[in-house]
Amino acid sequence: MTVATPPPIPRAAGSLPLLGHAIQLMRDNLGFIAALRETYGPVVEITLQPGTRTLVVQDPALIRTMLVDLGPSLDKGRFFEKMGQLLGDSVVTAAGQEHVRKRRQLQPAFTHTEIARYVDTMRDEAEAVVSRLRPGEVVDVRETMVELSLDMLARTVFSGSLDKETFLRLRSALSVVMNGVGARVMLPDWAERLPVPFNRRFDEARAAVRATIHDALDTLRTSGHDTGDMLSMLLRARDEETGEPLGDDQICSEILTLAVAGTETTASVLSWVLYELARDPAVEDRVQAELADVLEGRPVTFDDIMRLPYLNRVVTETLRLHHTGWLVTRRTVTDTRLGEWTVPAGTELAYCQHALHRDPELFTDPLAFDPDRWLGDAQARLPAGAFLPFGAGRHKCIGDRFALTELLTAIATITREVRFTLAPGQSVRPVARATVRPRTLLMTVAPRRRPEDPG
Repeated sequence: MTVATPPPIPRAAGSLPLLGHAIQLMRDNLGFIAALRETYGPVVEITLQPGTRTLVVQDPALIRTMLVDLGPSLDKGRFFEKMGQLLGDSVVTAAGQEHVRKRRQLQPAFTHTEIARYVDTMRDEAEAVVSRLRPGEVVDVRETMVELSLDMLARTVFSGSLDKETFLRLRSALSVVMNGVGARVMLPDWAERLPVPFNRRFDEARAAVRATIHDALDTLRTSGHDTGDMLSMLLRARDEETGEPLGDDQICSEILTLAVAGTETTASVLSWVLYELARDPAVEDRVQAELADVLEGRPVTFDDIMRLPYLNRVVTETLRLHHTGWLVTRRTVTDTRLGEWTVPAGTELAYCQHALHRDPELFTDPLAFDPDRWLGDAQARLPAGAFLPFGAGRHKCIGDRFALTELLTAIATITREVRFTLAPGQSVRPVARATVRPRTLLMTVAPRRRPEDPG
C-alpha cells in the first residue's frame, strides 16, 4: 500500500534577508495575516525571526489539534517567549509542568467567590469614569477605557492603596510597556538592542512598573494586613512542591504580565463594544431595554451578570468580530504530526484569532455585527476550533471569567448613564499592537434618559 505524500507547505512571498516578513507585518499585520488563508490554504510558512520556521495554521480543526491535542507536548513559542523575556516568567509565558504549577498557584484569585467580591470595585470604577464625562465632550474612547481598565486593575490588585501620584506614574509607565511589547514581539531580536529612544523609554517604563510593585509588596508585608486583593493572595500562596512562598520577583512578573495582558485586552474590547452600540441604535436600544428590565434602576451586581443574555451576546459577538488576539504561538519540541504533515522540532506554530473569527467559511456575513447569531446552541454547532475567544486547551486564559465579568459590569454601568455617538462618516480602523484595538476612536458624550427616569 502506497502512502500519499502530502503537498509541500507553501511559503508566503515577500520575505527579505534578515527581516523576513517584518516589513509586511509592520506595515499592515492584520491585512497580511488575513490574506494568507485566501492565498495559501490551511497552513503557510512565514518568517518572523531569521533562521526560524513559522507555520501559520489557518484551519479550525488543525488549530484545535495544535491547542488541545498537541498542547501538552508543545512549548509556548516566540510570542510568549518574548513576553517572558520582556515581562518576566509568569503563568502566561510558562510551558509544560511549570505552567501547571503556576496556574495552580494563581487559580484561587479567579474562583467564583473571588470574582464576585471584585464586582463592586469594578462598578465603582466604571461609575467614577461616568462622573468625569461631560455632555457634548469629545473623548478618545480607547484612552478612556485604558484608564478605566488600569483603575480596575489597581483596585483589584493593590486594593486602592497606591497614592494618586504613584498611581498616575504607574498608569503612564504601563501604557508605554503595553505598546512596546506588541512592537518588540514583531521585530527581530537585534532591533530591541538598538540605542534608540523607543527602546530606552520601554526599558525605563518597565523598570518603573516593577519598582512600584516591589514597593507595594514591601508595604503590604510590613503592615501584616490581608487587604483581600490579588497582591495579598500572592503573598499567601505557596509552591505546591516546596511549600515555600513565592519570591518577590515572581509575584512582580505575574502582576506585570497580568497588567499588560489584561488591561490592554479589556480596554480594547470595551472600546469595540461602545463603537458597535454607537453604530447600531437597534442593538443599543435592546441592551438598554434589557438593563431596565433586569436591574429595575439599581446598580448591577454579580448575580445579574448571567441574567443579561442579550448583553452577553453583544460581548460574545464583539469577541468574534473584534477579537484582540492577532498572533498566538506554540513551538514543537520534537518532530510533530500536524494533520497530514510532520513538522520538525523547533518549528513555530501560530494562529490568528482575529482572522479566524472573520472567516466566511465559518461565519455567515462575517463582517456584520449580529449578536443574535449566538442564539440557542449556535456556538455548539460551529466546527471545533472555529471560535476561540479565550483560547483552548491547558493554556486557555486563566482569567476568562474575570474578564467577562469586568466587561459586562463596565458596559452595564457606563451605558445606563451616557451614550456615545460617532461623527458622521467617521471611519474607525483596527490596528494590531499588543492587541487589536481601534487606531483612533473619538466619540461625543451625551446623557442617557433611562426608561425609569421621570418626565
